[in-house]
Amino acid sequence: MSEDTSSEIDKFRVRLENAKSYGEIWEIVKDSVEFSLHKRRGAMMLFLDDLPIQLGAYHPIGTNNIVLNRTLVQIVEAAISSKRVVNALIYNLLVHEYLHALGEYSEIEVRRMVYAIAQKCFGQSHVVTTIAEKTPWALLKGIPLEGVSAPKRVIEIVRDFEKADEYIV
Repeated sequence: MSEDTSSEIDKFRVRLENAKSYGEIWEIVKDSVEFSLHKRRGAMMLFLDDLPIQLGAYHPIGTNNIVLNRTLVQIVEAAISSKRVVNALIYNLLVHEYLHALGEYSEIEVRRMVYAIAQKCFGQSHVVTTIAEKTPWALLKGIPLEGVSAPKRVIEIVRDFEKADEYIV
């Protein structure tokens, strides 16, 4: 591994470790995809909704929206006290949907791309790459989810998710 690559990996790791909001993780998602694939898209919006536990997030085709499973994130936050792991989960879910928003619709190809991006930007031994390889549901192993029934709440828009560099009409 070259010194430049090692330096970039360190930067991505530190940024994710210190991220305190969905917006900060989103900036890392966009930067890592641009670094890896030289693609970028702006003007995205994030919504939090209570989805079936088997669905981490989704991107409605033809929109600039990503809907993240609020219940899944809350379960992982309650079960795993590591903010680093929770950020890695959110990163994985968002990068997956971002690739769909960039026009990649094959689930198999998107999973492969998420893993490749994770390896390039975080290194093989990082939790982001482990989650990309094993799927986010690996974090839920051993957590009894059969009895989980969260009340359906109103869908929530995440404010200040996307930093706009210019006014969008």
